[in-house]
Amino acid sequence: MRVLVTGAAGQVGQALLQTTPEQVQLRALTRAQLDIADRSAVQAEVSGFAPEVIINAAAYTAVDRAEAEPALAAAVNVAGPRHLAEAAMAIPGCRLLHLSTDYVFDGRSAQAYRPLDPTHPLGVYGATKLDGERAVQEILAERCAIVRTAWVYAASGRNFLLTMLRAMAQRRAVRVVADQIGTPSAAVPFAQLLWRLGELGAERVHGVFHWTDAGVASWYDFAVAIAEEGAARELLPADVQVTPITSAQYPTAATRPTFSLLETSRAREVSGLQSRHWRVRLRETLDALQRSADA
Repeated sequence: MRVLVTGAAGQVGQALLQTTPEQVQLRALTRAQLDIADRSAVQAEVSGFAPEVIINAAAYTAVDRAEAEPALAAAVNVAGPRHLAEAAMAIPGCRLLHLSTDYVFDGRSAQAYRPLDPTHPLGVYGATKLDGERAVQEILAERCAIVRTAWVYAASGRNFLLTMLRAMAQRRAVRVVADQIGTPSAAVPFAQLLWRLGELGAERVHGVFHWTDAGVASWYDFAVAIAEEGAARELLPADVQVTPITSAQYPTAATRPTFSLLETSRAREVSGLQSRHWRVRLRETLDALQRSADA
């Protein structure tokens, strides 16, 4: 299977490289190697490689900065996916797995969001990701799948886990929002799902899918778990203090959904994979960090 991965330097891109199945002929490109906002570059790359599957892990993800840079966010999150879909359309049988986000929802639901629930993004980032979804679906129809996830982190890159580890090690005290609810999701199992969806045919893998690890947490809950599990592995001191605060006490440029739990049954049924609890995945990620620190 010939697979083109965009955004290969990001945390999901790196996880895809770490978990690539043996039978895959992979071409993985960073933004420096392929800017998906460049239509001619995308067309040349896709036509030259002729992939069977494209996994688009490239995105503008600076949620707050997007409020001041809507044109740049749209270039990457809307025009970029459109260019990939157009290029894929010209390759017979080529499919596109396009990654998206819980931020397409407004957080006002009383239950986990299902893939076909109404969307209502609160900020530029979520709005551009939703427009990107629509562009892909309009062009490729059943030859594409939208795969939304949430609160992704990994042992490398820029994410909440690594930010907390640095802050806790330096200050031994952090204040973390406790009124935003979702599910922390490790990048590696998400990448494994994407590979599985790539292996399956378009007749089974099209439309919208949701994937996160299992369980529910606030950012405060996640931070407390990081402090506890980090101390158990001697990555952090044992006396780190985590204080819960409200979103109002931590104002940001972008408004975030207060509830973004995703309902994942369709992805589990189609892929045959099962989500593990987010705290189990956190332990696995911290173990990987510990091994790299000891190496």
